[in-house]
Amino acid sequence: MLRLLLNAVYKNELVEIFKLAGPVFISQLMSFMIGFISMVFCGHLGKTELAGVALAIATYGSGNLKLVGVILQRSILVLLLACFPCWALLINTEAILLAVQQSTEVARLAQLYVTIFMPALPVTFMYQLQGRYLQNQGIIWPQVISGIIGNVFNAIINYIFLHLLDLGIQGSGAANAISQYCLAVILFLYIYIKKLHKATWDGWSMECLREWGLFLSLALPSMVMMCSEWWLYEVGSFLAGLISEVELGAQSVIYELAIVVFMMPIGFATAASVRVGCALGAGNIKQAKISTKVSLVVFSCITGVFLGLTGNVIGYIFTTEKDIIERVAVVMKFYGLVHVTEALAGCLSGIVRGSGKQKVGSVGIFMSYYFVGFPVGLCMMFPLKLGIVGIRRTLLRHRQSTSLNSDGSCTPQLDCTEAVQLKSHLKNNID
Repeated sequence: MLRLLLNAVYKNELVEIFKLAGPVFISQLMSFMIGFISMVFCGHLGKTELAGVALAIATYGSGNLKLVGVILQRSILVLLLACFPCWALLINTEAILLAVQQSTEVARLAQLYVTIFMPALPVTFMYQLQGRYLQNQGIIWPQVISGIIGNVFNAIINYIFLHLLDLGIQGSGAANAISQYCLAVILFLYIYIKKLHKATWDGWSMECLREWGLFLSLALPSMVMMCSEWWLYEVGSFLAGLISEVELGAQSVIYELAIVVFMMPIGFATAASVRVGCALGAGNIKQAKISTKVSLVVFSCITGVFLGLTGNVIGYIFTTEKDIIERVAVVMKFYGLVHVTEALAGCLSGIVRGSGKQKVGSVGIFMSYYFVGFPVGLCMMFPLKLGIVGIRRTLLRHRQSTSLNSDGSCTPQLDCTEAVQLKSHLKNNID
């Protein structure tokens, strides 16, 4: 491994990967830290409040620059429409949780939290969209800066609402919603004042109403690839709630930890996707393979070291409940290995997206999770009475096999001819 990274070619690729991955990691981390901070503050109110917020959050290339603006408009419309089914679920949070046998008080608190947060859903989507809009143009740091400001503001108002005004879970929901508005407004003002939109925004166009089928054919498989694992975590939270509040609280801590730590592989996955996609577009298969190897080796090492150093103190960050802390400590004994394999698969997913194989990746990931990993985890969780420890051990074995299989299948296989044809096809469509 060391010999690999000392090679001059690989060292250069390592520098390029870090240039891309670092800012993406920080910007994504800042975005997800809003919910993380809310969880930390509510966790110290008690195990029921921690469980309530956990379930509330759980339901929760070309040269034609003007084309970027049209795609942005199309994305705005799609995401605004997506708010309606999301709101429909959020309005019925309590009924859904009670239907799956969750605690009455936990369900009530979750409904209270999401009801307060609901008005912030559109701006949450818009913030993510603005970030992708800038990333598409190679502009990363505005999202990092706005994220840092938003998280400092979020921590302050969480403290004021929960500890000074004693507003409880309502205060945390309000703080989260206000912080989402803060993030979106700061980033929008930065884009507007710095005129970062001038090269790509030519006003609203009727073009944004066309080619929704093509847009969704790329967006939906990519969404499935990204969300399949998160959905499994959400289901795990519901199932943990069937056992006890302690299991749900411990699952919530692991879930929030997974979100924060997974920002590292998301950064490297994005970097790998960009590097592999550019290499294939130029017909450089050798460079694509180098990008693949460097991405996998580097971020596996980083993830393992991070979890190894922090595993024993994670529970204390979220809560003072001894039984939850002890349960988290048990899971953390092997969770580092689980996450390394999860992170490997996440980076491989970025390589798949860079290779233009979203549909293949989405089907493979979904099938492996929900037709193999989840049923086995369910058996270990209930019949064998291992609780969240059982489902985590299942994920470890499942992710090891998935990563090993993906390592072979995800190595870019597009030949130069196919890459050139694809590039030519896209150029003709744009022209």
